[in-house]
Amino acid sequence: MTIFKKNKPRKKVCIVGLDGVPYSMLLELAKSGVMSTISRLIEAGHLHQIKASLPEISAVSWTNFMTGTNPGTHGIFGFTDFKPGSYDLRIPNFLDLKAETIWDTLGSRGLKSIVINQPSTYPARRINGVIVSGFVAIDLSRSVYPQSYFSALEQMGYQIDVDTSRVVDNLNFLWQELSKTMASHQKALNYFWEQEWDLFEFVITGTDRLHHFLWPAYQDKSHPHHQAFLDFYQQIDRIIGKILNSFKKMEQSEDQFFLLSDHGFTGIVQEVYLNAWLEQQGYLIFNTPTPKSLEDISPKTIAFALDPNRIYLNLKNKFPRGIVERKDKKALKEEISQKLLQLEYNGQKVIRRVFNAEEIYKGKYVSQGPDLIVLSTPGFDLKGSIKKKEIFGRSYLQGMHTWDDAFFWSAEDYGPDLTIENLANIILKKIK
Repeated sequence: MTIFKKNKPRKKVCIVGLDGVPYSMLLELAKSGVMSTISRLIEAGHLHQIKASLPEISAVSWTNFMTGTNPGTHGIFGFTDFKPGSYDLRIPNFLDLKAETIWDTLGSRGLKSIVINQPSTYPARRINGVIVSGFVAIDLSRSVYPQSYFSALEQMGYQIDVDTSRVVDNLNFLWQELSKTMASHQKALNYFWEQEWDLFEFVITGTDRLHHFLWPAYQDKSHPHHQAFLDFYQQIDRIIGKILNSFKKMEQSEDQFFLLSDHGFTGIVQEVYLNAWLEQQGYLIFNTPTPKSLEDISPKTIAFALDPNRIYLNLKNKFPRGIVERKDKKALKEEISQKLLQLEYNGQKVIRRVFNAEEIYKGKYVSQGPDLIVLSTPGFDLKGSIKKKEIFGRSYLQGMHTWDDAFFWSAEDYGPDLTIENLANIILKKIK
């Protein structure tokens, strides 16, 4: 009699991303019972505190994650960048990416990926599988690959993101938008889960939107939106639990399941306008008292900033009116760094550290990026506005990104000092 052995199912990987969720907050919500699924996972595995990208923004951090590289290699330095040889700005997109993604690597091995709501993947491009672009996608028809899935998403009322333009004056609208967006993303999750895949990634970005507008609701138990904040996280915990249970029903192990965030979050003490500081220090000079763009800088300008915390020297042969010689770069960077480190607000140290680009970026595109990356003390939100004349101020935003308190959950312990760009290699090794 011949006995047929049942084939073991092929190993898959499932990733859930929580945009802007800090390690410290996740730990607290797990311990307090708000997130019971997360609590169980922490007991069963390892919650790592990891470093995000520099700058600590989604456009860069998620790109570091998906490529396993840094901006010097993948070429994405922020949500905006300069058009070559000018002071004009453009918005880099997924087609500008100069490094392979996790899904490209898997595709070359004949493995299929399904990626839903991954930031910085717009416009959607060919992968072996399915991709639905996340923030900053603006047109659903260009956010889906293959295009054949567009009509299905349209019919389920898929909404790419929260309409933040309407939230500023109406926080109740934020909850409506979060609910509507999350519901449509869950429909997409359920729909695509039934397809063939080897890697499935689902990213929730409503967390980041909530934190920007209502971070105090988490910190202050008497805040009118505190319970709604906790309820939102309880809903996310249930979604994670359902995904994990469905994954296990495929005879997959928790060893193949991962959770992560792209940066941390904290409340804002003050916004800090770097270009106003550079102006006051004499490094930035405009030709007009009311500049409309960096095109209005004077040829005497030495340095200027781009959102959120990137400082560029006005280098000769890089910018049209560049005056800084390459031989003077090192001294100027040191001078600006030392002055920034002395900046205070009501006796509080504003700047935690200033990074030289060459020490944190590696690759052939380093020279295209900023010269300095400024890391603030948590609570001081660095901005690149050219319209502000005062160094400190406030806007409607209540929460800001932080660098070294993102998280990564895995069944295995990968030790301390993890960065978000280390994760791609960990995940790729899990797919057989």
